[in-house]
Amino acid sequence: MASFFAYTKGENEMSVFQGAGVALITPMKDNLEINFDKLDELLELQIAEGTDAIIICGTTGESATMSEQEHIDTIRFAIERVNHRIPVIAGTGSNSTATAVQLSKEAAEAGADGLLVVTPYYNKATQNGLIAHYTTIADAVDTPIILYNVPSRTGCGLQPQTIATLVRDVENIVGVKEATGNISNVAQIMHLTDGQIDLYSGNDDQTIPMLSLGGIGVISVVSNVAPRYMHDMVTKYLEGDVKTAAQMQLDCLPLYDALFCEVNPIPVKAAMNMMGKNVGTLRAPLTEMEASHKEILRKAMADMKLI
Repeated sequence: MASFFAYTKGENEMSVFQGAGVALITPMKDNLEINFDKLDELLELQIAEGTDAIIICGTTGESATMSEQEHIDTIRFAIERVNHRIPVIAGTGSNSTATAVQLSKEAAEAGADGLLVVTPYYNKATQNGLIAHYTTIADAVDTPIILYNVPSRTGCGLQPQTIATLVRDVENIVGVKEATGNISNVAQIMHLTDGQIDLYSGNDDQTIPMLSLGGIGVISVVSNVAPRYMHDMVTKYLEGDVKTAAQMQLDCLPLYDALFCEVNPIPVKAAMNMMGKNVGTLRAPLTEMEASHKEILRKAMADMKLI
């Protein structure tokens, strides 16, 4: 079945990353400008704690409320500061194909190691429309592209056959961040692609199940607060210590639940502020975490010895 694919990895060709990549928050000043000094600190912390890749300007990074200039400035800043120590993957998706092309070209020119491109939100494109959208973006750059499938947020999902078609027909579409929550969907994707796709879990609480189906990592919200833990969990699985990795997944479930008891990134920013990271507040329409939820989060953080 492997002959089905135009894109297959040669012996010396690597995935954009393997392991636990952090879906990094964007720190804000009191006036809601991006706090680049704090972002620099967070990047250094992530690298020091073993994170395998930085994902900048994704959903967790509040990209939806950034101007296009802020978006590309933040991507450029991260690429410059990380300076090839680990891969930097830039979120460049948009509900406008033209805007996604422009952001992708600018991120590629800045030196991004990969692009994370979410399905176009609100427009609710057909599957043929999604194929055209992603093909147009991919044709504009040489950088590897990871599809981002999160219909709960975008109102628009990639079907497994559509993902398989894109990976088969478009050389630099190489992976998918799967956040449907549907493990059967994941199995279909791996079946239809004969495993010739870089599969990343988009849900922290499904990391180990997705690795068991051939995944190579996670794009993680939890890594903002526990980067070493997430790195070690994925590494243990990939090295064959499935039992320990599975136990780590289960031990962390209360933290996962607390970090998603309100819409992301509200809880993770609250958690980082509990840790003394001083990452600031959120841009509207996101609001501060409710007090009752904060107490649940505080307990989960304390149980994991994060505060």
